[in-house]
Amino acid sequence: MDPVTIRPHRGPCARPAAFGPTLAHLVVLLFPAATIAQGVTLHPAPTSNAPLALASDSSADVPADGVLQSVTVNANAECPVEDCVTTTTRVDREDIERTPGADRSNSLGIITNFVPGAYVVHDQLHVRGGHQTTWAINGVEIPNTNIASNLGPQIDPKDINSLEVVRGSYGAELGDRTYGIFNVEPQSGLDRTNQGDLTLSAGNFGQTNDYLGVGSHSGDLAYYASVNANRSDLGLQTPVAQIRHDAEYGYGAFTSVQYDATPVDQLRLVASARSDAYEIPQSPADQLRDVQREADAFTILSWARTLNAATVLTTSVFYHFNRADLDGDPHDFPISAADRRSSTYAGGQESLRVHTDRHDIRAGVVGFAQQDNHSFNLLFNDGGSPTLNQALHPTGSLVAAYLQDTFRAFSWLSLQGGARQTHFEGILAESATSPRAGLTVRVPRLGWIFRAFLGQYYQAPPLETLSGPLLQFAQGSNVAFLPLRGERDTERQFGVTIALHGWTVDADYFRTAARNFFDHNAIGNSDLFFPLTIEGALIRAWELTVRSPASWSFGQLHLAFSNQTAEGFGAISGGLTDFTPPAGSFALDHDQRNTLNVGLDAHLPWQSFASVNLYYGSGFANGDGPPSHLPGHASVDLSIGRTFGNNLSASLSALNVTNRRLLLDNSLTFGGFHYNNPRELFAEVHYRFGY
Repeated sequence: MDPVTIRPHRGPCARPAAFGPTLAHLVVLLFPAATIAQGVTLHPAPTSNAPLALASDSSADVPADGVLQSVTVNANAECPVEDCVTTTTRVDREDIERTPGADRSNSLGIITNFVPGAYVVHDQLHVRGGHQTTWAINGVEIPNTNIASNLGPQIDPKDINSLEVVRGSYGAELGDRTYGIFNVEPQSGLDRTNQGDLTLSAGNFGQTNDYLGVGSHSGDLAYYASVNANRSDLGLQTPVAQIRHDAEYGYGAFTSVQYDATPVDQLRLVASARSDAYEIPQSPADQLRDVQREADAFTILSWARTLNAATVLTTSVFYHFNRADLDGDPHDFPISAADRRSSTYAGGQESLRVHTDRHDIRAGVVGFAQQDNHSFNLLFNDGGSPTLNQALHPTGSLVAAYLQDTFRAFSWLSLQGGARQTHFEGILAESATSPRAGLTVRVPRLGWIFRAFLGQYYQAPPLETLSGPLLQFAQGSNVAFLPLRGERDTERQFGVTIALHGWTVDADYFRTAARNFFDHNAIGNSDLFFPLTIEGALIRAWELTVRSPASWSFGQLHLAFSNQTAEGFGAISGGLTDFTPPAGSFALDHDQRNTLNVGLDAHLPWQSFASVNLYYGSGFANGDGPPSHLPGHASVDLSIGRTFGNNLSASLSALNVTNRRLLLDNSLTFGGFHYNNPRELFAEVHYRFGY
C-alpha cells in the first residue's frame, strides 16, 4: 500500500515599529512563543506594525510613582538577529496587499510566495517537506493535532497585520510542529481612530472576496472587528483540465481587543469563527456530488504582567473548535461515503521571561485537553456489503514544559540551550524529552552572522482509532489498523545572514530525520482517508531568501529558493497497513527538488503600483509510474493598481497569466489527480472610511 497524503515573509529579522498615540501607558505587547526582532522602544506614532512576540518578552521602565513612562518590547526575549538561531521569514501588511491574490480568503500566497520550500499540492500546504504546521496568534498556539484534514483557512489574510513564519531551529519555547510555525500579529485598531476598511472584488469563475473591518483606540482600549465572505466556481484543484462541480463558498468573523488595565497589566482577547464548503471536483465520467463542509472557531485570552524591569509573566487560556465533514452523495457508485469529524480543544499556557545583560531565560508550561467526535457512514450501492455506520469519541491531552536560555558569551558569540518535556495521552501514552542547542557567531567588520543548531522534536498524533464494524471492514480490505504514535524528529541546521547596503541575504542547509512520519491513506475504495505513519523519512534542503531595501528605487524585490529532497523508507508503522515489506527508500508524494518564487513590487508614477510574481517548480514525485518526477511547471502572477487620494485604491490581478494547464500531481489522494488552476482575472476596490 503506497502512503499518500489527504488532499482535502520578510527577511530573518523583524523590524522595529511603533504604536498609536493614545496608548501612552502601554505596558507590553507580548504573548508566549518567539520571534526574531531587535528590542524596540514604543513611542506614539500614527501607524502600528508591532513586532511579533513568540515568547513573553518585554521590559518597562517603572518609576517610583508607579506610572509607566515608556515601554520597550523585545521580541524573542530581546534577541536581535545576531543572537537568534531560529530561521524566520516575515511578511507584513504591504506584502499581503500587493502580492497578486495573496489577500483572498483562501489564499496561502503570504506563505508560498515568501517561504523557501513552501507550496500547495493536492490542496494542502507543504513546508520543508511536511504537513504538520502550527498557527499561532501573538505567539499563543491554536492547538490542532489533526494532520491535513482541513482545506479551508483558519485566518483570513485581510485580518493579518504581519506574519512571522518560523521554519526550523526552534528554541524550547516554540513547540514541536517541525515544518513551520505561522505566528500572526492580527490587526488591532492601534493604527485607526474610528476608521473602517471595505474591500470588494469580482472576477471570472464567479469569484468574489469581500471584507469589512472597523477599528479604533482611545485611552487604554483598542479594538478591531471584521466580517468577510467569499465564493468561486473554481475551488479545489481539479482531477482533469475541465472544471466540473468545483464551487467553494465561505464566510467568517474576527475580532481583537486589548486593554491596559493598569500600568503593568495588559489584557488581550482574540476570537475568530469561519465556515467553508467545497464541492469535490469531478472528471467527465464521474457522477459524484460530494461536498466537504468545514468550520473553525477559536478564542484566546492573554494577560501580561510586568513583575519588574527584567521579568514578565504571561498567562493565556484558549479554546479551539475544528470540524471537517465529507458528505458523499447517497447515489455515488459503487460506494457513498460520509466521514464527519469535529475536535474540541481547551487549555492554557503560562510563560515566564527573565532578561539580564547576558542571559535571556524563558520557562513555561502549556497544555490542553481534546475531545473528538468522529462518525462514518458507508453505503455500498453496488450491493457488495451491508451499510456501515459507526461513531467514535476518542479523547486525549497534552502537557509540555520548557526551559530555554540564551547566553551572550561575547559581543560576537551567543549560545542557546534548552529542553522541552512533553507528555501525550491518547490511544497510547507517550512522553518525550526534546533537547535543543544552537549558537550564532557574528564576524567582526563584515557583520555576517553564522548560526548552527541541533535539536529534537516530538509531534503528537491525531486521535484516530478503528473498532467494531469499521475495523471489520478494514480487515476485509486486507488491511489492519496499528495505533498511531507521535512523530519524532531530529534536525540539524546551519546558515548565514548577510546584510549589505540594505539588502538581506539568508542561506541555510537543514537535515530532518523523522521516525513515524505522518501521512495518509484510504480504506479500500471508500474515500475514507486515515492518518498513517511511515517508519522513517529524511528531508534535506538548501534554502535561500533575498530581500532588497524597502527604499530601493525600483520598488522591492523578494526571492525564495529551495533545493530539497523528501524521501520515505521502511514499512507503515501506524494507521492502516497491509504489512507489505518495505522496498527501500521512495520519494514522498510531495517531493519537489527545486522550488523558486521571485517577486517585485514596483512603485510607478501617478500613485500607481505593479506587482509581479514568478513561480517555478521542477515537478513533484510521479506517483503513477516508475520512480521519477513529473515535468516542471511555472506560472506568472501580475497585479496593477492605483491609489486615489488617501482613502481609495483599485487593482486588477491576473493569476497564471499564460493560462498554461498541466498535471501537477498524481498521488493517490483525496479526489485523484490534480491539475493546476487556469488563468484567473479579478478586480479589487479598497475604501477606507470614518465613522
